[in-house]
Amino acid sequence: MRTGFERLAADGYAVLAGQRVGVVTNPTGITPDARHLVDVLHADERVDLVAVFGPEHGFRGTAQAGDSEGASRDPATGLPVYDTYGKSGQRLADVFTAAGIDTVVFDIQDVGARFYTYIWTLYDCMRAAALAGKALVVLDRPNPVGGRRAAGPVLERPYAGFVGREPIALAHGMTAAELARLFNGEFLGAAPVRLTTVAMSGWRRGSFFGETGLPWVPPSPNMPTPDTALAYAGTCLFEGTNLSEGRGTTTPFEVLGAEGIDRRWAEAANALGLPGVWFREAYFTPTFSKHMGKVCGGVRLIVHDREAFDPVRAGIGLLVTARRVWSGFGWRPDHWIDRLAGSDRVRKLVDAGAGVEEVAGDWAAGLARFEAVRARYLLYP
Repeated sequence: MRTGFERLAADGYAVLAGQRVGVVTNPTGITPDARHLVDVLHADERVDLVAVFGPEHGFRGTAQAGDSEGASRDPATGLPVYDTYGKSGQRLADVFTAAGIDTVVFDIQDVGARFYTYIWTLYDCMRAAALAGKALVVLDRPNPVGGRRAAGPVLERPYAGFVGREPIALAHGMTAAELARLFNGEFLGAAPVRLTTVAMSGWRRGSFFGETGLPWVPPSPNMPTPDTALAYAGTCLFEGTNLSEGRGTTTPFEVLGAEGIDRRWAEAANALGLPGVWFREAYFTPTFSKHMGKVCGGVRLIVHDREAFDPVRAGIGLLVTARRVWSGFGWRPDHWIDRLAGSDRVRKLVDAGAGVEEVAGDWAAGLARFEAVRARYLLYP
């Protein structure tokens, strides 16, 4: 397969001809031989690259969640690097204007979950580019967890924020270019951006990242492997609880736990019989974030059938069973779980003692409506 960037290069960068270009990217914006696209574009006289824009975690990817690297100058190319994190609307449009660009190019590896913020950086860049009168080009990359189906609850607008600006499913099953098409067609209303998407070739919706032949570069500090991405859409829900989601370990989002949890959680989770996954009793000591320096008991997810595995149902199953077996279970006081889930329904149903199927049944109608909309914007078989 070939990424959107590879196809752009093979076409001689025709869509960028005569344009002053700014690139929104991070360490994942690489070629198959591990060169960074900023270095490649800067060295090519056919492209007038004048600026780089960094998202959450930064252009070089050094910042932790909820942070960025700030403005700087790239030592390799001398290009100015602007910080987009926390900026949207006219404020971000002013950054594009100040950078002196005509076209914004977006190339970042997503992981397929609504609350992973890079897709909302894309959305904010689309709105800002429209306000500033700039064009926007999306260079597509694979959804690393496949894209045959969407899963989980659809965001309700009162719960919108940077972990979900618009009503899409928690596991959207789309690529960045497909999402850009959907955003432009469904959410940007009377002011769509001048959008060009450069699709991949050779990618199919049933493909997982290991089948692409591409090198994996962690899109953020706590996304070290494609296996992390596979679990993330479900286990990131634990950010909304008082349990560790594995930050500060070598397997974030694959291990979960807290002080005082024992083997009963893994036993209860396995008893659910969820397809494609086993839960193993696990112990770990986070080096930072929740429960730092304390021995936590909990579970580790072992995905043995990626096709059958539904990460969102697994995450709900783990919430349900954690609450049942551990008396210390609690939600974050700010009800962050509602932002992650997209409404207060998951929290209220779990608190009421609902099971996995009852919780999933609550979002089924909304998911079906999203699937129908999603189908109009898909690019790949």
